[in-house]
Amino acid sequence: MAKLLEKTLKDAIKENNHIIGTKQVMSSIKSSKLVIISTSIPSSTIQQIEDNTKKENIPLLHFEGTSIILGRLCGLQFRVSTISLKSLSNTNIQAILKESETK
Repeated sequence: MAKLLEKTLKDAIKENNHIIGTKQVMSSIKSSKLVIISTSIPSSTIQQIEDNTKKENIPLLHFEGTSIILGRLCGLQFRVSTISLKSLSNTNIQAILKESETK
C-alpha cells in the first residue's frame, strides 16, 4: 500500500475534507482536488468520472484494489468505491500520483 496515499486519506477523513460515494463525487466534482476510484466501479461509471475529471482538469487516481480495501485504507468500516479530496496541495497531489505510478 502507498504510505503517502494512506496518510492523506486518513487526514482527509479526520479533517472532513472529503466526499465519499460515486454519486456525491460526480455532483461535487468541481470542488475536488483529487478523485480516487476503486476497481469495484462498473466501467460505464468509470468512463463518466474520467470524462468529468478531464473536463474540469482534476487529477484522477485509479486505485488498484477493491472498494473494501480502499475503505480500510481510509480507516473506515465500510466500502468506499469513490472518494474525492477537497483540500490538498499540488505538491501532495503530484507525490501521490508519482507514488502510484511506481508500483
